[in-house]
Amino acid sequence: MMTRYIFTLLTCFSLGLLSTDALSQKRSQFSGKYIAPFGVMSITGGLGVAYYYGDLNNKPVLKGLGPAISVGGLYRVTEHLSARGELRFYQVSGHQSNSKFPIDNLSFRARNPDISLALQADLIAFNRRPKVNPYLVLGVSATYLNTKTEQGGTWHSLPPLTTEGVKYSRVPLSITGGGGIMFQTFERLSLGLEFNANFMLSDYLDDVSGTYANPDNLPSDLARSLADRSSEIGLDPKEEGWHRGAGSMNDIYSFFQVRATYLIGTRMQARERKKTRCPKF
Repeated sequence: MMTRYIFTLLTCFSLGLLSTDALSQKRSQFSGKYIAPFGVMSITGGLGVAYYYGDLNNKPVLKGLGPAISVGGLYRVTEHLSARGELRFYQVSGHQSNSKFPIDNLSFRARNPDISLALQADLIAFNRRPKVNPYLVLGVSATYLNTKTEQGGTWHSLPPLTTEGVKYSRVPLSITGGGGIMFQTFERLSLGLEFNANFMLSDYLDDVSGTYANPDNLPSDLARSLADRSSEIGLDPKEEGWHRGAGSMNDIYSFFQVRATYLIGTRMQARERKKTRCPKF
């Protein structure tokens, strides 16, 4: 029993010396102040505008902008790297008059929820406590397509109608990436700007992608009337196989936001997580 007691004390003493030495080196590296970065959490939020680029808006014009809201969190892993998760909501819209093929009268509006998981890489180390911190973001996101179009004063949901004779996923994935810059405003609060683009693995954010289907193969009169709206502007109906989309590139939706990051916990709590705890006996 005594041997175990002495061994435990020596182990704790040795670990304490090693921990103190490592902490001293870190403090020396970061001007006498050091917080263990792993496990430090922050709350994030953003407010701005969303933009869509696709078959019904593929000219370099800023049309179809809508609001974009996000809320989430950061879980710090290293001095430069954090895991990031966010819930987002955005609205985008488009009309064929803004595309390279402006004659077919197709249009849409989408108010979609979105979830993203990404890594955020800060250009300046966390313990440097930078007043200005640029960063990059890369990850994946998934959005729920709530694409609608208006006809005769009524908004109709497009995905269930399969207007091109194609049943596509309403929860497509995207590769999300971007960058921003944060400015430390208070002890725990930082404000900044961020641009984030989501490159979809789908071309159906706007319900437009391929060619006109055979009307006889569409499921309803409503589907047929919304699949080809040429007659509404005095044009002849399109033949089967006529291009309905503007190209082979998938759709993109982007956010430009004012961002806020709030650091959770105190510096003392962060230091406590760094301490070595001896076993109880």
